[in-house]
Amino acid sequence: MPKTAIIVPCRLESTRFPRKLLHRIKGRPLVLWVAQRIAEQAPGIPLHFAVDHPLLAEPLEAAGFHTIATSPDHQSGTDRIAEANRSIGADYVINVQADEPLVSGSQLRLLGELITGPVAMATLSTPFRLAADFLNPNQVKVVVRNDGRALTFSRSPLPYARDLGGKVDDAWVAANPCQRHLGLYAYKADLLARFATLPMGRYERIEKLEQLRVLENGFDIAVGTTEDPTIGVDTPEDAEKFEAVLG
Repeated sequence: MPKTAIIVPCRLESTRFPRKLLHRIKGRPLVLWVAQRIAEQAPGIPLHFAVDHPLLAEPLEAAGFHTIATSPDHQSGTDRIAEANRSIGADYVINVQADEPLVSGSQLRLLGELITGPVAMATLSTPFRLAADFLNPNQVKVVVRNDGRALTFSRSPLPYARDLGGKVDDAWVAANPCQRHLGLYAYKADLLARFATLPMGRYERIEKLEQLRVLENGFDIAVGTTEDPTIGVDTPEDAEKFEAVLG
């Protein structure tokens, strides 16, 4: 059986939310909430954390999680995962972002199913419900082809409602194929190893979305749809939303 591993890339510094992975929510750093959630939801899959600083390793290791020290110079989380997998040696790698504290077991299983198919990379999306979220550049949009593979990703609202001048409401968003990209990926090891050698794409540089490098270099990305609730913690306000979910 090919070996599957979950690798979580962890970067200490964050532009929009400084040191957000160490931000304490109900007394625990965010990264530890994510670690414990993954361990609960996917207990049968080996779990590793690729960290760029000892401050991130300390709380994880104290709680019994395995960390791998990686270079602080990586430009993307995928580069960091690729470095970690050189020592892990997994055939399939599932990448959970360190700021996704509500990842579910069904999402991880779906990624595992997609990556065993013909594509070299897979990811997930969920339908937008609110116009405010759809118009928010911090919530990435994905447009999917009829065969379930990604056409493109963007921070801009896609599709653009030309007849409405882009002024959409909640009803329009809910009635149309507006998909929010989730920060969950799966890779075959060959693509993961090649990722750092691929030239950075023009659109990747502009959008700051590393998955565009894969598309721009001719690889397909399978996209699965999930209805499971999720919160990506990109800002202090997102952290407050997650704390509210905890009650």
